[in-house]
Amino acid sequence: MNTERLARLDLDTDPKAYLALHERLDEPVADVALSDRELEVRALTRDVVSREVAPRAHDLDRTHAFAHDSVQALARAGLMGLIFPESLGGTGDTNVAYAVAMEEITAGCAATSLVFMTQTHAAYPIMIAGSDDLARRHVPGLLDGSVYGALGITEPNAGSDVSGLRTTARPVGDGYLLNGSKTFITTGDRAGVIVCFATTDKTLGRDGVSAFVVDAGWDGVRPGRPFDKMGMHGSSTAELFFDDVRVPADHRLGAEGEGWRVVMNSVVKSRISAAAQGVGLARAAYARTLAVLTRTHGTRLPDEHVFALADLRGRILQGRLLLHAVARRADAADDISTGQIGMMKQACTDLGFAAAVEATRILGPYGDLAVLGVERCLRDAKVTQIYDGTNEIQRILIGREITRSMKGAT
Repeated sequence: MNTERLARLDLDTDPKAYLALHERLDEPVADVALSDRELEVRALTRDVVSREVAPRAHDLDRTHAFAHDSVQALARAGLMGLIFPESLGGTGDTNVAYAVAMEEITAGCAATSLVFMTQTHAAYPIMIAGSDDLARRHVPGLLDGSVYGALGITEPNAGSDVSGLRTTARPVGDGYLLNGSKTFITTGDRAGVIVCFATTDKTLGRDGVSAFVVDAGWDGVRPGRPFDKMGMHGSSTAELFFDDVRVPADHRLGAEGEGWRVVMNSVVKSRISAAAQGVGLARAAYARTLAVLTRTHGTRLPDEHVFALADLRGRILQGRLLLHAVARRADAADDISTGQIGMMKQACTDLGFAAAVEATRILGPYGDLAVLGVERCLRDAKVTQIYDGTNEIQRILIGREITRSMKGAT
């Protein structure tokens, strides 16, 4: 490839080129299980992404600017409320439709997908555990993009172990006094609504954790400066500090001590999000590799590249089928196991990272060039293996389920 060919790929600058390539990558064996409405959601999302999201992705990554315009375009298209009822400003769609949309957004810009999914992750606990009044006050704004949300769980010494939270909520009068800090909080510096998890009784471990809806404008709420990160540059990540924040009792989600239940009821959605990101990043790396190779070789690719691409195609299809199957199970039943959710999250996010690594290997020195976007997929993919429950934690959960299933089998 000569220097003149090192311009940005057409799929970054031309919506028609973007749509044409990604439509060629659709797999009928996966599409056959999608409903007409789910296919409609995919088509709508892909169209918005081609015009409003993908063309901004390179510059967002380069400048570290927040993906506000991209997220607002998705909100205007009515895509931020897919799994929420119409009464709260949503469209009442399936988890599968949400997974399909997440994959599409991630394929265009992973950082935008992280902001997008965080809106869902903040709104969902309020919907399932808050009062009707609390849901009506906060969920519609999160779904129409007029306010950003954040989920305050992780602390410097408590990430995957919620029982180790040091942020406290002490009962005072008709409410609580909130003190502590959170770290690695997506959109933490921009959030107007924060779902904060805090300990109301340290002696009870996870049974002493409660969840609260906190207005970022209240006295004592302070965001830190956004962190510099390896990837996801269009999404901000920051610390949050709570100093004697007075939280009314009616802003608690569920009963006191039910914060762990709120977390566990919400992880299905958050881990579907991360898994869909993994599939979307794998597809983005694959698509970009194809675009670079055809620019270099035309349609007659060297055999070694064809073999590698064939392997990637099969692995991406497997990941997509697993994602859709678990999301479909979540639509059909309330008893989906943590092991099933864990297998989906771990396998799909590992896929995203592995596919990006392989794509950079296939392209050699060109895989390292920022202008071609494959190295961005690699940087963006790594964090998906870490957040929403690290993949090491997912393996523990899967292993526990295996062990339980074998009790009494011999």
